[in-house]
Amino acid sequence: MIIEKLQWRYATKKFNADKILPQEKLQVLKEAFNLTALSYGLQTLKMVVVSDKNLREILVSLSYGQRQVADASHLLVLCIQDTINEKDVDQHFKTVASIRNTPDDILKPFKDQLTSTITEMPSQKKIDWASKQAYIALGNLMTVCAIEDIDSCPMEGFIPEEIDKALKLDELGLKSVLLLPVGYRAEDDMFASLKKVRKPLSETIVDL
Repeated sequence: MIIEKLQWRYATKKFNADKILPQEKLQVLKEAFNLTALSYGLQTLKMVVVSDKNLREILVSLSYGQRQVADASHLLVLCIQDTINEKDVDQHFKTVASIRNTPDDILKPFKDQLTSTITEMPSQKKIDWASKQAYIALGNLMTVCAIEDIDSCPMEGFIPEEIDKALKLDELGLKSVLLLPVGYRAEDDMFASLKKVRKPLSETIVDL
């Protein structure tokens, strides 16, 4: 039951550094990321999968000493493109036409509208908009992790500019937004046994 899985998951503070995700589990996360529902269907996000332990040790100090980035099986870095423009729109509609065999005359009105929206959007608004998409992907990944019995820890606590330099994300035209260490909890992680603290549904749900 999905609710039981969500009850099971928590922000893992201590990972078992010796336990590695099987490739098939990692592939599920890659596929889940790629299937995330995103605004306009534009995929202006990328997920960088960092498995190199030595490299991740460097990232610990850039994540305020949080050991999860190094001790987890893998570190997922959710990134946005540093440039979003009409080329992204054009490529998206080429993909739509290729997969769905949709005639150009049907796609053109929406394509023109989206091109106008993207080209007229201020640069900072594009960054804010794309970053919100990264949070959608994060939520999707965390739920899939729970279903697959994979532990995870969503992280905003890091220095994006320094992480970008360490991973050479600028060479890929990317900026880091969120970190998600994934793997398996350590048996002595005290947080694993703590009861979830949530308000009752009567205080968080409004039925009209």
